[in-house]
Amino acid sequence: MTTATGLDILIAENFQRLKGKSIGLLCNQASVSHDYDHILDLLTPLHRAGDLRLASIFGPQHGLFGHTQDNMIEWESEPDQRQETAVHSLYGQVREPTAEMLKGVELFVVDIQDVGSRYYTFVWTMCLCIKACTALGIPVMVLDRPNPIGGTILEGTLLEQEYSSFVGLHAVLTRHGMTAAEIAEFARQHYYPSTVLQPVLMSGWNRNLYLDQTDAPWAMPSPNMPTVDTAAIYPGGCLLEATNLSEGRGTTKPFEILGAPYLDGWKYAAALNAHQLPGLKFRPVQFEPTFNKFVGQLCEGVCIHVTDRSTAEPTLAFIAVMQEAIRQAGFVDASHLPLTETFVAHSAEMELGGFAWKQPPYEYEVDKLPIDILFGNDWLKRDVENLTPLASIRSRFQDAAATFAQQRKAALLYS
Repeated sequence: MTTATGLDILIAENFQRLKGKSIGLLCNQASVSHDYDHILDLLTPLHRAGDLRLASIFGPQHGLFGHTQDNMIEWESEPDQRQETAVHSLYGQVREPTAEMLKGVELFVVDIQDVGSRYYTFVWTMCLCIKACTALGIPVMVLDRPNPIGGTILEGTLLEQEYSSFVGLHAVLTRHGMTAAEIAEFARQHYYPSTVLQPVLMSGWNRNLYLDQTDAPWAMPSPNMPTVDTAAIYPGGCLLEATNLSEGRGTTKPFEILGAPYLDGWKYAAALNAHQLPGLKFRPVQFEPTFNKFVGQLCEGVCIHVTDRSTAEPTLAFIAVMQEAIRQAGFVDASHLPLTETFVAHSAEMELGGFAWKQPPYEYEVDKLPIDILFGNDWLKRDVENLTPLASIRSRFQDAAATFAQQRKAALLYS
């Protein structure tokens, strides 16, 4: 084993840092060791033997074992028949653990697999746990894992705090290039200064490496994040959740396949390839989603292939994806449409015949547009609508990356 995660380090130490303690645990199905043993299967025997106490178990979006397939589907706490411990949902009635849920916890342990994009909610669940634990004086131990898309490339926009939400709680870059423990340290430095943070760092991880260039384990952290290739395109692909373009949910390549019934896939691919975006190739496709947007409808669009990870700019690429949809099918102002109770697949925006922004609610935000909280500002939406040249947007992205590179420097835990 050349790359050992935080969990692997605890295993090598025979869990000495946890013995004798009453712990709370935030984890999900991806919380596995190098041998693909789940953290609960490793801790439960110690709990039963009295070496430690599992006081509470917490699960993030999609459930403790990833059972909620689609986006924005809540789940509620229910007993796990295999455990002798309460399991609490942090993606349902609450997103921050209550004092009652944390009763009896002496140490809160976090073991989650992030994917390197600000929108991914798991690190914000972690931060809300840090906030709750800090208020109660409970130390937080973060078992670190690789950022699957590396720790050097930065891209996108800095979150403006007025656009803080559950898809961007704190001011980090779209593609932040940090691990979960580094995000926790960044949050401690900037937002929760009295937190007692105990990161368990990896060994053998190089910031330049994607996870699949190491021997670290990969288990799907969420149902529509099947591979590291998916994570590589996700910094841009997630933006389509805020539009009436299908982001490929309901296909075998979510976020890598995209389109809509109102597009001509061949013309669309040609227009996108004409931008000559580095490290990317757009191939025309037809598809019929099995769930989410356009269920059972024939869509045309593209499959995005990453040909060079070191030069690809996925966030900028999806700005081009949205702009070319407008050029081909026109922009439709959907602001007059009534709010829907849920993010439904066949809402009015789906039937407009041209590109449109989804209306709220989205990820517990009922007032601001979904695209604004994903962008982390309101100016980039205008740049998409106005077909602002990509070179100008890239320049603003580069300025934001330079700013964040300095802001995050003190929180980096690996050279």
